[in-house]
Amino acid sequence: MRGFGGPARSIYKERGPQTAQPFGVIRQQGGWFSQCLQRPMEFLRFGDRGFPVICFPTSMGSFHQYEDMNTVGYLTDKIEAGYIQLFCVDSVDAESWYNDGAPPAYRAARHAQYDAYLREEYVPYVQNAAGRGDMGVYGCSFGAYHAANFAARYPGIVTKAVCLSGIYDVHRFVGGYWDDNCYFNCPTAYIPNMDGEWVNRLRAVQWTIATGEHDSLVAQNREFSLLLWNKGIPNHCEIWPGVFGHDWPWWNEAVRRFY
Repeated sequence: MRGFGGPARSIYKERGPQTAQPFGVIRQQGGWFSQCLQRPMEFLRFGDRGFPVICFPTSMGSFHQYEDMNTVGYLTDKIEAGYIQLFCVDSVDAESWYNDGAPPAYRAARHAQYDAYLREEYVPYVQNAAGRGDMGVYGCSFGAYHAANFAARYPGIVTKAVCLSGIYDVHRFVGGYWDDNCYFNCPTAYIPNMDGEWVNRLRAVQWTIATGEHDSLVAQNREFSLLLWNKGIPNHCEIWPGVFGHDWPWWNEAVRRFY
């Protein structure tokens, strides 16, 4: 399987001073005009030291979702202690996979541009701001797709991936259409075809996959965990008994244990 990515470039700009929130966490909003996407992109950063975690919002969500849904509040003590820092990225889902008014080829190409924004623009910012080269990714629901896809495409940069209540296959969004942009952004398609070198890279990622046993996506989460195991890629899979699991109370409770 051919590799992913290209040369990274550092292009970022922060806006406004760092401010301490009522619960004590340093919060900073920033952004820039993305050359890859040809549109402004914004983000929020919580904390100023520790292991950096890129947080992907749920389907068509925004960069302030994890603040709005109190995930930041659940992690306050870990952020204040300098154990982790959160980088809450924006999405372009409404322009890509969820853009029902666009042809499938355009949707996939727009996501490929988003991937380029992440790899060529956002990751260099995170690495510069955090002063280190490793990082985690985190996402719930469709955010888990983004987390899993980015970790599988860029192992070594991503060293930990926590995916809650996720989907991992993009066939549903393209109505039978398929091209390289679809294939190389569909973890259930390309991971089974990875060669030994790539599998070894994915083995170095700490994978967590979890959801409730009554989630409508529970089978997909079990299957993704099994897909990784079948390639010899260790992962921790949790299916929470007796609960739906696909909502913020469960996700916020779980993220404390996993990060």
